[in-house]
Amino acid sequence: MQWHACREFRDRFMNKRIFVLSSLVLAVSALAAALPYDASADAKAQIEQALAVAKARQGKVLVIFGANWCEDCRVLDQALHSERNAKLIAEEFGVVKVDVGRFDRNLDVVVAYGNPIKKGIPAAVVLSADNDVLYATRAGELADARRMSETGVYDFFRNVTAAARAKQ
Repeated sequence: MQWHACREFRDRFMNKRIFVLSSLVLAVSALAAALPYDASADAKAQIEQALAVAKARQGKVLVIFGANWCEDCRVLDQALHSERNAKLIAEEFGVVKVDVGRFDRNLDVVVAYGNPIKKGIPAAVVLSADNDVLYATRAGELADARRMSETGVYDFFRNVTAAARAKQ
């Protein structure tokens, strides 16, 4: 009888342990999937690819500079996926997200576009299909994205779109 009780205890303990470990793996996977910036991505190659697509479609490229540790960057990314904003962005731009780490990653790309992160992240640059800068944040316009409403984000990118069109 004792052997049976010991085995039952062991089985219950192992099942709980497996459940906890499985839950932890799922939580970590969900968190990783929710992070918008890929630290291992080749930013230059992604921008080149987006420019090639833009050239074929006669479109523009939106480069968003940010980092996963940055709450404003994650909030902006979430806002850009809302229905209204997502539609505007998809109609106007190919999007590339560039991870700047702790201001120690992809800085050559940042400098190539006039250092739009100087006043904070997230930062944005709109490029023509020929890689000309049509718009760039210079004064930290998006650095407080968590305080911008969804409408505020929409209005910002609608204005950016108009400014980029005017320069083209």
